[in-house]
Amino acid sequence: MKSTKIFISLLFLLLTGTAMLFLFSSFYTGYESVELSDTNKAEDPSLYPQEYKIVSPKIEGEYFFCGEEVPIKNIDVKERLERELIVNTYWHSLTLLSLKRANRWFPVIEPILKKNNIPDDFKYLALTESMLTNAVSPAGAVGFWQFKKEAAREYGLEINSEIDERYHIEKATEAACKYLADSYKKYGNWTLAAASYNYGKSGIDEQIEKQKTKNYYNLVLPEETSRYIFRIVAIKEILNNPRRFGFYYEEDNLYKPYRTYEIAVNKEVKSWADFAKAHGINYRILKMLNPWLRKHYLKNKKHKTYKIKLPVEGSIYVIPD
Repeated sequence: MKSTKIFISLLFLLLTGTAMLFLFSSFYTGYESVELSDTNKAEDPSLYPQEYKIVSPKIEGEYFFCGEEVPIKNIDVKERLERELIVNTYWHSLTLLSLKRANRWFPVIEPILKKNNIPDDFKYLALTESMLTNAVSPAGAVGFWQFKKEAAREYGLEINSEIDERYHIEKATEAACKYLADSYKKYGNWTLAAASYNYGKSGIDEQIEKQKTKNYYNLVLPEETSRYIFRIVAIKEILNNPRRFGFYYEEDNLYKPYRTYEIAVNKEVKSWADFAKAHGINYRILKMLNPWLRKHYLKNKKHKTYKIKLPVEGSIYVIPD
């Protein structure tokens, strides 16, 4: 009986080992056949049913930022631009959202840039900074234009416990225009003015002094600033030629600008929620249109006049409570 059990056990192990050897052999043979047939992949599309191709965007022609040429004849410059085109082309979700948001917010930003004699290309800087959201960075930069408190106050934005105009798209754009105009006056070109927006004027000044050059493309800078102009140029190129980079969409799917009107408030508001309901909306919609209101009330002891945006009747569906 004992020898029979041993025989059965050995037979089981033998059969199991044979089966595993067969499976491994089949897998290996199949793997090898796939490798051997790689050259035939393009000849039989049915084996690869996905309807897309991963391609490298072409770097050709001329590229400009604010009318200033990006010198892609230089191999380093060309490869830095190519990197950002690849990243933004294949970061599908974020780039597609950028296309949608740009349709809503560029019409707000563009006339302010024009009024202040700032090149239109700087709208892509705002997009690069925040993806046109009221983002808050780890360093404390806030809003579409990513202002820190000190710079925001220097350029006229109000910041306190109740109000933060870094979240006010029109006022923050005005402040950004002032900063960029000062930087252009200092550096004599828009490329370095944009770089200083990311790195700060003192940072750019220090590197110019150390490296004995005023050309952005020749400066060795921290990675974020080194990539900064190229990111702006890349997103500009994609948004201006979306189909060339594989982005297809229906115009109706782009985010529409908000239709609003303004009312003046120059006294205390005990509850913005009550204020909203009195105007036929809710607190969420009020905050969506006026994100610079940071508390649910406004003491306004100095009786300063604030302009509050409200939606044109019927332009935003209000969900019943």
